Amino acid sequence: MKTSIATVSISGELDEKLAAIAAAGFDGVEIFENDLLVYDASPREVGQMVRDQGLEVTLFQPFRDFEGMPEAQRSRAFERAERKFDVMQELGAELVLVCSNVSPASLGGIDRAAADFHELGERAAKRGLRIGYEALAWGRCVNDHRDAWEVVRRADHANVGLILDSFHTLARKIDVGSIRAIPSDKIFFVQLADAPLIDMDLLYWSRHYRNMPGEGDLPVTDFTRAVAATGYDGYFSLEIFNDQFRAGSPRQIAQDGYRSLIHLGDQVRRREPDARIALPDMPDRIAVDKVAFIEFATDGPETNEITGLLETMGFIPAGRHRSKSVTVYQQGEIRIVVNTETAGYAGASYNFHGTTAYAVGLQVSDACGAVSRALGLGAGAFTQPPGPGETAMPAIYGPGGSLLYFLDASPSLSRIWETEFEPVDPVHPVTPAGLHSIDHIAQTVEYGELPTAVLFYTSLLAIEKTPVFDVIDPAGMVRSQVVAAPAGGLRMTLNGAENRRTLAGHFIAENFGPAIQHIAFQTEDIFATAAALARNGFRTLKISRNYYDDIEARFGLDAEFTDSLQAADILYDRDEHGEYFQLYSAVYGEGFFFEIVERRGYRGYGAANAIFRIAAQKRQIRPDGMPAVSKVSRE
Repeated sequence: MKTSIATVSISGELDEKLAAIAAAGFDGVEIFENDLLVYDASPREVGQMVRDQGLEVTLFQPFRDFEGMPEAQRSRAFERAERKFDVMQELGAELVLVCSNVSPASLGGIDRAAADFHELGERAAKRGLRIGYEALAWGRCVNDHRDAWEVVRRADHANVGLILDSFHTLARKIDVGSIRAIPSDKIFFVQLADAPLIDMDLLYWSRHYRNMPGEGDLPVTDFTRAVAATGYDGYFSLEIFNDQFRAGSPRQIAQDGYRSLIHLGDQVRRREPDARIALPDMPDRIAVDKVAFIEFATDGPETNEITGLLETMGFIPAGRHRSKSVTVYQQGEIRIVVNTETAGYAGASYNFHGTTAYAVGLQVSDACGAVSRALGLGAGAFTQPPGPGETAMPAIYGPGGSLLYFLDASPSLSRIWETEFEPVDPVHPVTPAGLHSIDHIAQTVEYGELPTAVLFYTSLLAIEKTPVFDVIDPAGMVRSQVVAAPAGGLRMTLNGAENRRTLAGHFIAENFGPAIQHIAFQTEDIFATAAALARNGFRTLKISRNYYDDIEARFGLDAEFTDSLQAADILYDRDEHGEYFQLYSAVYGEGFFFEIVERRGYRGYGAANAIFRIAAQKRQIRPDGMPAVSKVSRE
């Protein structure tokens, strides 16, 4: 698969962009004209910079307002084209993008446009160049790739072909099946972009809200399948206009772009038998059975705090590692690993972040296959030398420097709890609280990194994403998106914090980066669980009486039932599928907390309750500006 990206897609100076694009693994780069014009180097020097990075100039763009002009403007358009050809030859660019005319002076007419392109093709051929015609979704006379193809067909010139852009086709809801009839040799270039579904002006939508394939809501896979079905084997290139990306890390955005293309190509070749997309072999997206464990890094007095909190929730120490300072706590199918090692990645994580849930273990269909796919998508493998008698558990680096471990049914991995841990007797008597599984995990990231995290998980695992929704914090908005396995084996809410005054933003700032902010456990009887928690000394998050008055009126609840909810600090929600009950721990540290839920057919995550929960939590945490002990100094 030949991969490319337009320089306009990422931030930075042109040399910084080229370095990021090369580091991400792309084969080529589209040079966006403005990036060239503002850079202090000649086109020849820029072309050499591209080649020095091991890249090819795949396209020079855009050339605007060319076809169908009245005579005075027509002659000027050809003069402008000759100047572009000069620049292209200096750059070493062989193909130029001509986008459909948006000028009010344009006369339109398929034959008139075709005649102009035939002449332009003649001029380009004399220089060994090619012309690609693209239909802009807001073009004055041509805004549909089917009309652009008819112009190219009638131009009937070997040096004139079609450029297809997924956004322009999908934004206008044009049938992608029409692409399958276009001869592959007349498709000169393919640009790809996704976008969230927003009802707004096409030009504004395109210029500000495009994102990587798989990050939005457009059927980019269907579009790419149609292109692949023609036998096209040229470049697939990203052209992304996005305000967040322009302010983000060039290397991160480029890496996301490359991952999105590889994932897209892999899915297309699996579904389209005639696709000529060459990619290294990799397993398909990996099925997730369940969350096998969550691991905390901690040390010193904080160890007693986190283990004491676990015990009040009914967890008992079920095993201690035979050679390391690691204990596993268990209740039902839930395993929480507490790692107090001062060396290795856990020790480094604690020194930097303090006590944190730094690793997640997933029970998957194929642990080694999961790592293989992750590496194919550009993720990094995590390795740490195993001790005597230990099993090397397959693992990768996840978003924010977290770790993602994989277990499967293979003999060595399925028996790891028996072979590496020895039974221990509880120091304190603990009453089980009826918690049986992990309902969901919430990971908080910077708002600009939310698409990165969603793409990471959905390209690696057989999970699907929900649309982005807003979580209301009294101090601002948090963008949230859920990724989940169809059968519920993994549910993860990814929350993007826009400012540090929100609870999510405070958590990121005080923990020096993104991390798991809360873990939700599932019970079959929230009231019995609440009673057991109370006997264990569990401290609940106190919810105001005003909340209960509101839900009693809003849902038409019985007053006695509402009183029972308030007595246990249980929150309530309801959707068309059923009821939802939530119970929260007091805040731990700088914003971490546990949640206990009961689902009675309900499919959501209690978003309507978030503002009440967050307000209560913010009353507990340290106010902004009050000094805290530096995590880095706790060594």
